[in-house]
Amino acid sequence: MFAPSGPAAVPAVGLTAAQRRAVEHTGRNLLVVAGAGTGKTTMLAARVARLVADGTPPERILLLTFSRRAAAELLRRAGATGGADVAGRAWGGTFHAVANRLLRLHGRALGLEPSFTVLDQSDAADLLALCRAELDGHEGREAPDHRRSKKDTMAAVLSRCINTSTPLRTVLETSFPWCRHDAEELKATFAAYVARKRGAQVVDYDDLLLCWAALLRVPEVAAEIAGRFDHVLVDEYQDTNALQAEILVGMAAGGATVTAVGDDAQSIYSFRAATVRNILDFPDRFDADVVLLEDNHRSTPQILATANAVLAGMPADGRHDKVLRSQRGAGPRPALVACADEGDQSAEVCRAILAAFERGTALLDQAVLVRAGHHSALLELELTARRVPFVKYGGL
Repeated sequence: MFAPSGPAAVPAVGLTAAQRRAVEHTGRNLLVVAGAGTGKTTMLAARVARLVADGTPPERILLLTFSRRAAAELLRRAGATGGADVAGRAWGGTFHAVANRLLRLHGRALGLEPSFTVLDQSDAADLLALCRAELDGHEGREAPDHRRSKKDTMAAVLSRCINTSTPLRTVLETSFPWCRHDAEELKATFAAYVARKRGAQVVDYDDLLLCWAALLRVPEVAAEIAGRFDHVLVDEYQDTNALQAEILVGMAAGGATVTAVGDDAQSIYSFRAATVRNILDFPDRFDADVVLLEDNHRSTPQILATANAVLAGMPADGRHDKVLRSQRGAGPRPALVACADEGDQSAEVCRAILAAFERGTALLDQAVLVRAGHHSALLELELTARRVPFVKYGGL
């Protein structure tokens, strides 16, 4: 427990010792490596509430999350815990949403009026295609003797260049090798695209981050933006990209304390330019303390033993060392079943479902999880052939 100096005490009831260390941490920057099921959200909400209870005005707290909904829920929970109007006063949202808000206030330093328009991804791809078509007409180009990059591919190439801070030719070599023959055309198209946006006072989603980073390189503006906040907290830090990490460095340079929360073992968004190096390098880059959350409240010891074995097989320089511990009773051992192909896999799943049914587990009490909706196609055919009734849930 602790005795806050602010207006209200924040209860630590129900927090583990590690969660309390993270909630009560003061001074230096902090990285919280939160293993799966270890109460990351509870800890983060309690930390925000603790900061307010210790006297930090909510409007001087910036919470960056993977979705605006997550930010709103965290701030609501922090307010409920600490008894303050945190949700109504603190800054919270995605990097892009916060960047949009800051650019409305400070964008004139970059030539952007507060009334600028944000292009969605579809409109951005359409504008890229238009810029390329106009270049064709102005330069009298003949149709190339190869298949040109599609507009969505052009948008993806440009996005990766921006979010990884990597030159175009390197991006083409490493991520889009089939577009290498379009390098010069892409370079010209991107230049025309940037000029077109500037003239029309529009930005795309990637520009929001790029402009935030640019504002932090203008000394007088950087001091005003970074000086707004005493604390910056970032959720799901393992899914941030190089540009987002650069922004955090700029915010920390203004004196704000940075708290990053995430799990290197759950980094799955590299296809969106996220890099696990951000969370691995955070302690050195931000001169930060590290707290490990290892008490899992979701899974049985048998499942965590399997997870820990998998994690132990990762390269030592590619992970933070942690061992998940179960807070639940014993359960059945997980099974690893090798299947010859996807059809065999579907048959095996059906056999397992029917075997459980024969042992008394109702069909309504059984579920099959898939990563994407189309992954269940063969399983649905197998279930139908065996006359096993099922309901498929997808989307939201």
